[in-house]
Amino acid sequence: MKKASGFDAGETKRCRELAVEILFKVDTRKAYADILLDQALRSCSLSLRDRGLLTELVYGTLRWRGRIDWHLSRYLRRPLPVTDAYLRNLLRLALYQLLFLDKVPDYAAVNEGVEQAKRYGGQKAAALINGVLRKILREKDRLLLPEAKTGLATHLAVLWSHPEWLVKRWLEYFGPTETEALLRANNQAAPLTLRANRLKDTRENLLKAFHEKGLEAEATPWSPQGIRVKGSSGVERVPGFEQGLFQVQGEASQLIGYLLGPKSGERILDACAAPGGKTTHLAELMEDRGEIVATDISARGLEKLKQNVQRLGLRSIRSYRVDALGGLDGPLARPYDRVLVDAPCSALGTLRSHPEAKWHRSEADVKRLSGYQKRILERLSGYLKPGGTLIYATCTLTREENEGVVENFLDRHSDFALEDAAPHLPGEAGGLIKEKFFMALPHKHETEGFFAARMRKGGGKSG
Repeated sequence: MKKASGFDAGETKRCRELAVEILFKVDTRKAYADILLDQALRSCSLSLRDRGLLTELVYGTLRWRGRIDWHLSRYLRRPLPVTDAYLRNLLRLALYQLLFLDKVPDYAAVNEGVEQAKRYGGQKAAALINGVLRKILREKDRLLLPEAKTGLATHLAVLWSHPEWLVKRWLEYFGPTETEALLRANNQAAPLTLRANRLKDTRENLLKAFHEKGLEAEATPWSPQGIRVKGSSGVERVPGFEQGLFQVQGEASQLIGYLLGPKSGERILDACAAPGGKTTHLAELMEDRGEIVATDISARGLEKLKQNVQRLGLRSIRSYRVDALGGLDGPLARPYDRVLVDAPCSALGTLRSHPEAKWHRSEADVKRLSGYQKRILERLSGYLKPGGTLIYATCTLTREENEGVVENFLDRHSDFALEDAAPHLPGEAGGLIKEKFFMALPHKHETEGFFAARMRKGGGKSG
């Protein structure tokens, strides 16, 4: 399963040092890998080739951390102390290179790992790293994984590097065949996906411009505004970004705007809106005519939203820092034609882009978040006009946070009815349906994992 990367030992030393630092912070602070990577790439003068290597080292190690830890547990005489997270992540990085990367020579991965350990913890740490890595190197063609007959969840968890608690849930939710396909898909890197700003240009024109610049780009199959760009080293390098010709947004996320179906002149509430991918799409779908109230509790997220709004040249969006559980006050509390609840969730549908999420989340988080989501939906549904449309959306794939939240809400509100999502989605996207709900799946649709329910409030006119 090793992957060719085309790098030699001399080019990788600085990248390895940065990678261990990032992995350490992701592990100990529950930091986001993409933010740390972006900071590292902006602060260091790395070549395009080395930027790609650093990204591969970080994301590859995070994707395969579960299987790596399985092997390490069998070659360490005793578990590393919890406090020794730096050494643990140094081992993970070195083992990722040994097992998954070609053309980073095995001896280079071992030697550099030993040298890094020596700089960090002296000769004792270096000896530990050296002994473990060389023993694994000698036996790497004979490394064993747990067999399915000893327990399917454990087998799949180690084989595809996911937490066992999550694999068990998905086995119950999707069944064995679909679960394994999902696990496999989660370990594939997601392409950079853009949404053409229909108020400034067409998708066809953007694709033509990208091709003329030598970018490998293609239209997305489900969203009529989406573009997939392969091999890009950063969105800022894609022509048209600063001019607001497009917005970075996953394809499944783009479909939420169509599902809500906003119309020009309407008043829309987008709750938990940062960083504004869906918000700005709603404005485009409304021809930037009407009023969109975008709320979020994160000041940093709202700043990012404002930057996107300005770059895209939109005027119909007003953003406010609001705790969704606290409700809305004053003019913000006036009824809305449509409400989008983009609920905070466990984000387990985004593992292709954010592999660290599977190690940061727990079963307790799913239970806690589902309770939070129920309260948010309860609170915000009260601001919808009779006859209005309510969308509840998440980027996760747990029943508790998806169908469970919606069913709980509908049981408590006889004035709301669940609508079939299919007629409100563009083209072939109408097939991304599970029992009236919108559901996009990485292994079936090559998108992020997404869920949404469309509900209508009784009375008034539907739209």
